[in-house]
Amino acid sequence: MKYIVYLRDKYRESHPGMITPIGRKARAIADLFHRGWLVPPGFVITPAAFWDSLTQSEAAALQLLMQTPRPPLNAAHILLEDLTPSEAVQGELLAALADLFPYGGQFAVRSSALDEDGVERSLAGQLTTVLSVAPPDLGAKIAAVWRSAYQESLLLYRQRHGQPGLPQPPAVLIQQMVQPVAAGVAFGADPVTGRRNLIVINALYGLGTRLVSGESEADTFYLNRHGEILQRQIARKAVADRPNPMGKSGIFPTPVPDALMLTPAINDQQAKAIAQLVRRAGQHFGIPQDIEWAITETGQIYLLQSRPITALPTPQSPTGRYQLWDNSNIAESYSGVTTPLTFSFARQAYREVYRQFCRLMGVSQGRILRHETTFAAMIGLIQGRIYYNLLNWYRVLTLLPGFQLNRQFMEQMMGVKETLPAALLEQLTAEDAPNGLTKVQDGLELLRTVMGLGVNGLFLPWRIRRFYRRVDWALGNAQPSHLDRLLGITPPPPPVLEQLPADELVAHYQDLASQLLPRWDAPIINDFLAMIFYGLLGRLTQAWCGDQEGTLQNSLLTQGASPGMISTEPARQLQWMGALAANNQDLVDLLCRGERERILAALPEFTDLYTAYQNYLVQFSDRCLDELKLESPTLADDPLPLLRAIGAMAHQPQTPPGARGKIGEKAHSPLTPPKADSHQRELLPLRRYLRRNPLKAWILTFVLHQARARLCDRENLRFERTRVFGRARRIFLELGKRFFILDVINHPEDIFYLTVEEILGFVQGTAVTHRLKGLVALRRSEFEDDRDSPPPPDRFATYGMVGNRSEGRAERRDPIKSSPITTDDEARQGRGCSPGIVRGVVRVVRDPHREPPLAPGTILVAERTDPGWILLFPAAAGLLVERGSLLSHAAIVTRELGIPAIVSIPGLTQWLQDGDRIEFDGSTGWIQRLSDHP
Repeated sequence: MKYIVYLRDKYRESHPGMITPIGRKARAIADLFHRGWLVPPGFVITPAAFWDSLTQSEAAALQLLMQTPRPPLNAAHILLEDLTPSEAVQGELLAALADLFPYGGQFAVRSSALDEDGVERSLAGQLTTVLSVAPPDLGAKIAAVWRSAYQESLLLYRQRHGQPGLPQPPAVLIQQMVQPVAAGVAFGADPVTGRRNLIVINALYGLGTRLVSGESEADTFYLNRHGEILQRQIARKAVADRPNPMGKSGIFPTPVPDALMLTPAINDQQAKAIAQLVRRAGQHFGIPQDIEWAITETGQIYLLQSRPITALPTPQSPTGRYQLWDNSNIAESYSGVTTPLTFSFARQAYREVYRQFCRLMGVSQGRILRHETTFAAMIGLIQGRIYYNLLNWYRVLTLLPGFQLNRQFMEQMMGVKETLPAALLEQLTAEDAPNGLTKVQDGLELLRTVMGLGVNGLFLPWRIRRFYRRVDWALGNAQPSHLDRLLGITPPPPPVLEQLPADELVAHYQDLASQLLPRWDAPIINDFLAMIFYGLLGRLTQAWCGDQEGTLQNSLLTQGASPGMISTEPARQLQWMGALAANNQDLVDLLCRGERERILAALPEFTDLYTAYQNYLVQFSDRCLDELKLESPTLADDPLPLLRAIGAMAHQPQTPPGARGKIGEKAHSPLTPPKADSHQRELLPLRRYLRRNPLKAWILTFVLHQARARLCDRENLRFERTRVFGRARRIFLELGKRFFILDVINHPEDIFYLTVEEILGFVQGTAVTHRLKGLVALRRSEFEDDRDSPPPPDRFATYGMVGNRSEGRAERRDPIKSSPITTDDEARQGRGCSPGIVRGVVRVVRDPHREPPLAPGTILVAERTDPGWILLFPAAAGLLVERGSLLSHAAIVTRELGIPAIVSIPGLTQWLQDGDRIEFDGSTGWIQRLSDHP
């Protein structure tokens, strides 16, 4: 057709370069129609129909007026007073109606001009819209829309906005008339305040014409971005406009029954559905939208129009205390949504541990007391997910000497990509400036802290040994020392938790907490020194050895792999168990594909493997996926992941751990060991340089030795934390069983939806509520909602009230994360953490709980990892992790195992897919996707 474009046509493809003639409104509606949105069907009459409906003299006169900068305001309207569609236009109109609407009906006639529905200004209300038009009257109404583009009010509007002259004629959008029971508008942001976290809905009975004209007030609903209704304002609705019931043109005002006048025109479920509709429209068009909607008797919600909110105000700056949240590294320990029990337990641990850390570092008791609120809020729970309260971490560092240097090392350890602005750093430093102290007193504070750090570093090996014994003693696993035997001291046996009543379980937990949490000295001192020495090693290799790419630092650490690192022991035992099973193909098949009960029934027949399996569970059953989340099932609860991993390792060609992944000049097969002297060749220039600088050589050797020792101890001490968390989990599960028997909760696992304080208080008589079933039901509902909702950004700020999701949050995504991730580029850059060049096939693992084991020789790709992923590492030729830091568990363990690895790769899991072939360098962090095939 010459004049008509159907909404169903693929207009962008079939009419290249002709987007303008159908106008913005029709273009938006056609786009939504093609994408399957519920939009009334129809067609567009292009401006060509307008020009062909003019006589030659009328067209010439109008063109002359258009070329005049300031024509008389009424000249064009008078010229077009008798305008009607030409016979050719009406012929196409009748053909389109017969094609799309053979049974007739009523129609909405709307303008769709080039200048209409823009972001900066809108012509809404300026051009004519006619609803409920019968087919015989369409021609007259189309002409009315054309003439409305040249009326005085619109021309004055254009002049006020710097648009002199006459506009081009509009296109006309014809759509089937919806017969609504309710209609209205919805805004994807508050059009008054500009707040992007609010959705505003106006609703009336019948058509929305009285809302547009201002004749009637409408119901108003305010919802937050999650679709939760915050406020309802119900108006008195005495009259409703409805289409002519006889099928003719016109709108009939009808009285609303008294019983419905103050009843909401839409229910809450419909309001939430409309909120989702306007939110989807905003996501689709990339800007908050102003939509018109209508609901039919069947409950279907039609989208009638969608346009940007005109001149949306800049939202007012949020008020309240500024806080910064970041989960760059903590997501390794607490991924996804976390239960209240885990968060309350972790929060208590962070509070006690870092308060003690400052005390050990020589910080005065007065300064520690001033920061009680800081220690109590080291972490926060945002939409069910644990985040670092980042400013509080910086505040703790201001208590220690060398804040500027330590700050950078902390950011490296935590994987923080963006430092704080200088002004905010100065403010944090000023917060803790001793008020009224003399320079001498201030200097004494600094001296005491420096001495505390030095003394603790000197006695750290002794502290670590004492800490191991303290944990063993608290857990009932201590062996009597020679001194114990001389003094007749017998270590306590481990309690049989299943036999303890609830009050004794609580007493055991409190005894465990009192013995360990206030005396967590060795891990926190070691972590701090690991952060310092790892950072210093990087600084020295850059400054003294010209290592600008940062590859030498990790090469030096890899050279000194620590055989005593406990985190690598599960991998070695897994390889050993795989080797024991490899000679029996039936057993391997059973381990890989059999049911858990069948495997456990058959395993005792293989004595050596069964013994090794039992020993593994005794040592490492708590080292599971999400091991620090108390709600996570351990390998003792479900050993199937371990059994599957043994089966996968049985397919692996047996090579000594650590023999794979060393640096070579060329990429090697994931299963082919590179030359043993590859490190030696790389380090020769370093040794020649340091031979001429003995002092620097000694300093670098000392720093390297300390970095290796502290990183090894860091992993070993983190395993002690795993053991303590495992005991706490078993205590609370036993309490859950006691609560279940007493019918306090519906399931033993419901205990995870209560906090530590609530559980202990219920047993000890200090709880503020005894209706735990209702409390658990509420928490479960919140947990499921949080799990199903999109997570907050990795980094964002809040102002004032943090817990209110609709207020105070200034979400600002990481610039790398928020930018569109392209999947067609062939290279990525991350942070190399374990050297080696690998070429192979990718496997993207998103949920190790539900996915099959990793095929040997595959490159493992993940968004993040935790210590429980160690079951997958032995089969991997290399590891790529989207998130994480150079001191994360994955970085340290892969370096020890000799598995090349890269962390902190933006958009990795969107960029790579299963089966992609890549090559990467674990030293430089460079990744290349290959187009060749094996």
